[in-house]
Amino acid sequence: MDATSLVGRLADIGIALTSIRSLDRLLEHIVVQACDFASCDGGTVYIREGECLRLAVWRNAALARRSGRQAEVVREGRLLPISSRWIAGYVASEGQVLNLPDVYCLPPGSPFAFDPNFDRENDYHTRSMLCVPMNDATGDNVGALQLVNAMDRAGRVVAFPAAIEPLMRSLASQAAVAIRNAQLDEKLKAAYFDTILRLSVAAEYRDTDTSRHVRRVSLYAEAIALECGMTAEQAELVRFAAPMHDIGKLGVPDAILLKPGALTPAERQVMQEHTRIGYDILKDSDAEVIRASAEVALAHHERWDGRGYPSGLSGDAIPSLGRIVALADAFDCISSRRVYKEPKSVDESVGIIRSDSGSHFDPAGVEAFLRARGRIEAIHESLADDDGPVSPPTGGR
Repeated sequence: MDATSLVGRLADIGIALTSIRSLDRLLEHIVVQACDFASCDGGTVYIREGECLRLAVWRNAALARRSGRQAEVVREGRLLPISSRWIAGYVASEGQVLNLPDVYCLPPGSPFAFDPNFDRENDYHTRSMLCVPMNDATGDNVGALQLVNAMDRAGRVVAFPAAIEPLMRSLASQAAVAIRNAQLDEKLKAAYFDTILRLSVAAEYRDTDTSRHVRRVSLYAEAIALECGMTAEQAELVRFAAPMHDIGKLGVPDAILLKPGALTPAERQVMQEHTRIGYDILKDSDAEVIRASAEVALAHHERWDGRGYPSGLSGDAIPSLGRIVALADAFDCISSRRVYKEPKSVDESVGIIRSDSGSHFDPAGVEAFLRARGRIEAIHESLADDDGPVSPPTGGR
């Protein structure tokens, strides 16, 4: 490929990087595009975290071919101290590009050394290596991009050509800016989600001891959404919208909301108004997640058979987000301890959900719930309630 074509391809890669907002997907895209662009066997992306580099993702086409698979991106998480004694650490700390024809024959007096552990563990032989610092627009280091074993047209391992160094430095800089933007997005999302959770807890129970319930419902709903075929971005929207399902309980008097016994018909009618109150609070927003939250608040007590509230919708007329959150909320209600009941076991709770398929719940949603059971059980265990105050009544009302 001539220089003009390489520059054009580099521009296309840069445009693609700016369009990816998920940090995990972005890192995968960077290592794949870098390996393809440099025509090499493998690559690794290291992300700077303080005075350490995190081995974020790596890819190796030769190892994949040997096992008969396509080259896949492997996620890792090991933290390595930034030090000039190893190659990526040197590149990140010194900001220099290293183009090494043979890592087993480094120039005498090199301050860095090659670690052969990966080669030994995988029966692989690294020869040539190109390691480039990933610096953002301000010059701050974001990490390092490391490529191994450049290939010629005959499939032989060769040294990386010097002419590709400035192009790879440019690609690494574009990657650094994209990573910074994605990291900022992740921080904003985390702050936003934390705010939603705190507001949802206050609205639903006036009691911070119930935050685990809100978190569980949110994560259950995301797991079900993924099994329903939603994309990661769509499922994330469900996770963000789910905690607001009972925001309308702000308008329910404490005497009813916190009542330990059964509600009278009049009290139940007041309680059921929380769906409309929540919708009225959240509707007409310009933000997609708030509009989704309004949909969930209004629809999460509708039933597949039309016997729910507030509108008596049935089947596919019930918004999909409402159907998903209804499942998540019901499972958590059944499997958690409340002031008026003891918890059911996970098996019993799953059995109840299964038995209500086609009446209370969307049958397709129940199937998705069952496929997600492993992940749901892990969430249930990791966010289990402690032995403190018992949570007040929840989704069953």
